[in-house]
Amino acid sequence: MRHKLVLAIVIVAIATAVGADMSAQQQERGGGAGRAGGGGRGGRGGFNLPPLLMQTDAFPDGGIVPQKYTGRGGVQPGFKFSGAPEGTVSYAIIFHDIDVALQGGTGDVLHWMAWNIPASAGGIPEGKLPEGSVQGNNITNQPGYMGPGAPAGPRYHHYVFELYALNAKLDLPANASRDDLLKAMTGKTVAKSAYVGRFRSEPTK
Repeated sequence: MRHKLVLAIVIVAIATAVGADMSAQQQERGGGAGRAGGGGRGGRGGFNLPPLLMQTDAFPDGGIVPQKYTGRGGVQPGFKFSGAPEGTVSYAIIFHDIDVALQGGTGDVLHWMAWNIPASAGGIPEGKLPEGSVQGNNITNQPGYMGPGAPAGPRYHHYVFELYALNAKLDLPANASRDDLLKAMTGKTVAKSAYVGRFRSEPTK
């Protein structure tokens, strides 16, 4: 009888220890109800990121960029912005081809930059920018939107629109470089979002 009682106590102790260990592991992975930053994105750190979103009817996120918005069509797509945190004053956009490395370095192809886009505009219309916005120079050292123009081949290039929500306007000249823009946004960026389009030219017949 005593042997059975001791065995039962041992079994209960093992089950209790296993349950506690599983609970601790679940808490560590962020599965506990009391996890800091619940509902946020970013994994173990519990980041509670603002749900900044950019949307367009021009093409789906991750989809193929239609000819109209490429280097041949030359039309800048319009976007709607939403989910910016309170206190957002302006937006900046950097549009670049991330599938290129230039001159042996890590720099890619800059297709478009714009900043001081008023937060009150709620986005940008197709083919133009709201009043007060500033367009920077692209890689050709010309201001304005330069659409995708990847060569024909086995892979698509990925073109990324990076949207930055800022708590201030930027004091930058129109001929500022991308590095100048990134530096000016430091300490002023309150949220970021991105939208991706893919493109490759059709082979000539």
